[in-house]
Amino acid sequence: MLTVSITFDSSTPEGAEDYLQILAPDGTRHPCPELDHWVEEIDIPALENLYIDMACIRRLDTEGTALQRQGELGLWAPLLGQEAAQIGSGRALEHDDFIFPSYREHGVAYCRGIDPHDLLRMWRGAAPSGWNPYEVNMANQQIVIGAQTLHAAGYAMGLKFDGSAAAAITYFGDGATSQGDVSEAMVFAASYQAPVVFFCQNNHWAISEPVTRQTAGYIADRAKGFGLATWRVDGNDVVAVLAATRAALAHVRTGSGPAFIEAVTYRMGAHTTADDPTRYRDALELEEWAAKDPLDRVAAHLDTLGADLAALRERAKQATDDMAAGLREAITTMPDPEVDDLFAHVYSHPHPWLEEQRENYANYLAGFAENVQASK
Repeated sequence: MLTVSITFDSSTPEGAEDYLQILAPDGTRHPCPELDHWVEEIDIPALENLYIDMACIRRLDTEGTALQRQGELGLWAPLLGQEAAQIGSGRALEHDDFIFPSYREHGVAYCRGIDPHDLLRMWRGAAPSGWNPYEVNMANQQIVIGAQTLHAAGYAMGLKFDGSAAAAITYFGDGATSQGDVSEAMVFAASYQAPVVFFCQNNHWAISEPVTRQTAGYIADRAKGFGLATWRVDGNDVVAVLAATRAALAHVRTGSGPAFIEAVTYRMGAHTTADDPTRYRDALELEEWAAKDPLDRVAAHLDTLGADLAALRERAKQATDDMAAGLREAITTMPDPEVDDLFAHVYSHPHPWLEEQRENYANYLAGFAENVQASK
């Protein structure tokens, strides 16, 4: 394994007064006493793997957006700009830890080994969910804002009652913190000292509402009021996110109660492909955050360490091209659901009201066939 001796810049990193940071936007590595020991083993090969991970999910996001524009997907929730928050946290998890995502955690699903085409099935409308949660210890993506935090708190309470060493983690955006479900989940988690990490990706925009309209202070400070241990970290710094998530998981595993991470990042794209962010967002703000790009800072840091960036970018290109080709093949061969699939798995047992709906819908569709035949 290739290792290097890392020299730290002792100057104050950008944003250090606001959040924990290890890699600055220009790639400089700064000392961070609270986090450094959690990532002591991260060397050049590990950094290169993190870079390739982020490149792959950025390509996944690009392809998802393109497929929606081409009519292959009904909707897509972009993650552009949030690669470090998702890869850093996703790579910190153990296999037995259970994940409760929102609708944007495509990168966390990638870390969990979920086939990207399974990720696309729900967004295409070809299946109500993409995968079996118990095969990968990750729940399906949650569309209802904040609902997954209650699921995570309840699951973590069960882990504690069972004496398990595993933890739960739930992901949500800054907008979800205005939902009552999130507050209720933190109350329950704190009351029962449940081993759950609340991971907030503060991407600055809840659709068209800025985070400053929701809270006058830091979101992490709000979590402290519920009795949670908190970390506020640079969400565009994959190493810092990895370290903070490891620290938070270690905290909850010891029975010390729930934890909260606020990863300060930025949604560079639209909220979903049904959104037009140019109507509410200043282009200058995009320029500011483009300079803090998660991939660029890892590449810049690797350059200072003497890594072969040309070879790394070639490896990343091959990996992302292979992923894109697989997605294109999957979307063209993905079977459409049968009509009866719409009514399957709604209830665990037969239900007369649902059967009536099934019959009415079948008659409705049959009416189209009759009209076509009559017009000939």
